[in-house]
Amino acid sequence: MTIDQTDRAKVLIEALPYIRRFNNAIIVVKYGGHAMVDETLKKNFALDIILMKYVGLNPIVVHGGGPQIGEVLKKLSIESEFVDGMRVTDQQTMDVVEMVLVGRVNKEIVALINQNGGRSVGLSGKDGQLITAKKMRYLKNGSADQPPEIIDMGMVGEIVAIDNRILMSLMDGRFIPVIAPVGAGNEGETYNINADLVAGHIAASLKARKMILLTDTEGVLDKEGKLLSSIKIEKVQELIQDETIKGGMIPKVNCCLEAMSGGVKKAHIIDGRKEHAILLEIFSKGGIGTEIIHE
Repeated sequence: MTIDQTDRAKVLIEALPYIRRFNNAIIVVKYGGHAMVDETLKKNFALDIILMKYVGLNPIVVHGGGPQIGEVLKKLSIESEFVDGMRVTDQQTMDVVEMVLVGRVNKEIVALINQNGGRSVGLSGKDGQLITAKKMRYLKNGSADQPPEIIDMGMVGEIVAIDNRILMSLMDGRFIPVIAPVGAGNEGETYNINADLVAGHIAASLKARKMILLTDTEGVLDKEGKLLSSIKIEKVQELIQDETIKGGMIPKVNCCLEAMSGGVKKAHIIDGRKEHAILLEIFSKGGIGTEIIHE
């Protein structure tokens, strides 16, 4: 046996206790960023999800699609307005968002998983009343002497309730659910919802063992730019206050905290630009990103 073959065997042996530990565990993965546009990373992601299912885990994928939406809006000469990184969504834009997320991106992910040996089903939050939503009431902070400004975000929604029965049925049937972050209001109206928030609420509703957010950064970095591999949940607010955690990382970390307060055991923020990032995070001793833990 060559050294290379020996090393491969050691990798499999290292993964064994994690495969045993997470047998039948629900793992919610938010899929977004560079991993959704690079062809090699897209295939690797599908293979990672399929492998997780074959070794006894129950992965659920929630995906974004901001760049793809922006591309179609540009072709249709529909201008986008953003407030604090969120797309203001009028009815015309909402039609494009739903078309792209549900009709294109979702089906591409499902097809890739199925073509590589998995069994996947695509959903939006409108299927099986999975996600009930309402219009977001967004307050933008003004200056010190001005009250917050109420911003009309259009058809941007916030989650009211999750009905996970359709997910349970699919997992019982050995399918991998792939979810587009679109929800429905009480009157049947459609809402565009942040994919991180959808992943967090779904993970909490299922009391998932793990929630994993794929990003375009290593994870949470300290002030010297070095990766913080593990953060206790009680330390997070301290890191936000001293601006170790700042900018776009704040809502991601807060999403993790909300999911964990709802019953998720552990949350991870990892670099989706690395090949097989999910497998490395779950099945290796050191992991590759930042884990947020209860204790």
